[in-house]
Amino acid sequence: SLTADRPHLAEILGQAGYETIGFCNNPLVGVLNNGLKRGFATFYNYGGAFPSTPNHSSRLPRPFNHLAEAYTQFLRRISYPIQNSFGQSDLAFRLSLNAWATPLWSRFANFKGQNQRSVQDVSYFLRKRQGERPLFLFLNLMETHLPFWPPGEYVDKIAPYFRESREAREIMRAWNREAYRWAAPLAEPLGELESQVLSDMYDAEVAYQDDYLGELFDALADRPNADNTLTVIVSDHGDGLGEHGYMGHAFVAYQELVHVPLLMQWPKRLPQPARITTPVSTRRVFHTILDAAGRLPDTAVVEPMSVRGLTLLNSVHGRDPENGAAYSEVYPPMTFVRAIENRQPHLLEQFRCLAVRKAVVRRTDSGGVDNTLKLIQVDDTPDELFNLTADPLELADVLDEMGDTAVTLNQEINRISATTQRQRDNLAVGGEVEIDEHLTQRLRGLGYIE
Repeated sequence: SLTADRPHLAEILGQAGYETIGFCNNPLVGVLNNGLKRGFATFYNYGGAFPSTPNHSSRLPRPFNHLAEAYTQFLRRISYPIQNSFGQSDLAFRLSLNAWATPLWSRFANFKGQNQRSVQDVSYFLRKRQGERPLFLFLNLMETHLPFWPPGEYVDKIAPYFRESREAREIMRAWNREAYRWAAPLAEPLGELESQVLSDMYDAEVAYQDDYLGELFDALADRPNADNTLTVIVSDHGDGLGEHGYMGHAFVAYQELVHVPLLMQWPKRLPQPARITTPVSTRRVFHTILDAAGRLPDTAVVEPMSVRGLTLLNSVHGRDPENGAAYSEVYPPMTFVRAIENRQPHLLEQFRCLAVRKAVVRRTDSGGVDNTLKLIQVDDTPDELFNLTADPLELADVLDEMGDTAVTLNQEINRISATTQRQRDNLAVGGEVEIDEHLTQRLRGLGYIE
């Protein structure tokens, strides 16, 4: 929930004296009024029809730059309410999924933002910033989302067959135009070439993003306080590319969606490289950053013991507060559910698109054998159990063979779910935000809330 009594990380850090600044390429965060920008003193948005970016990034001469910025601000004030209304309309959403409409909003409305430009702007900001005020900087990238159009040099490196294969190019062109398919369950499995093209183009996007992030890492390394800078790289979700019959990042709790990169660098506190092999929850990034920030504001009702107990530094030093377990919840994005209902209603029941899925991953040590087990619950009922050590692709359900283990893990899911709900109910901090029925419906439609 995003009501006024729920804290946002940027809000808490701002109250603690931090400068808070965001560079965002996701229009669902930066353009639509979803209440997700709370707490940021400055927030640049690279998505939407009229992005808001730092003045220094303009390519126009200075006199024209001021005029262009004033004109863009005027257009932005007009366009944002229109874009927000468009984003909250089921009819508009369904129309946008048509092949004729997808190129319009995906390219000209900056659906994926301007990722490389945002990294350049962050690097410039870090190099020019002066003063000793502590800083919290958030950078949200969208490069690896569909549609895929990585630069040719990365396509040549990852998929050398692509330029010569007309069929491969047609496959990618079709996927880039058919936005409905980006998140809909697959009525038929992907063909061999289709699967390879999607996987390779995804990898090419990753390689492209990886290269230009080097500029940001150089800027971080050159700062005077580099040793005392905590850098966290994390993803909010993975992506399905046809595994288990699903595309995109909705509906399911399989590893391709919930097992994501999580890297931390903090030379002062983490001088030696280390790799954590036990499952950890990305929600603990919240506690890790608050723990690193030091003294929290008196107005923030955040339990210091909880913050210190759940910081990821504990896991780095071999003190895992959650005993090798990580928990996930997946709520159906109702906006897309209605789109499926309009186009392929038979898929809703076949793929259980209306179900709430919860999962727990736990590392176990039985008889000297290390295993990582995962139970997926569908609408509060145990549904699938996997041994990820032996079966990392989740192809062999062992629920029937390991019934006692399933009961134990199911109890753990229920316990964690109940504890999480109690924690939500006990929070009592946050800035003012208007929550109306339209916003609530929009957040539920995106799968952000239950």
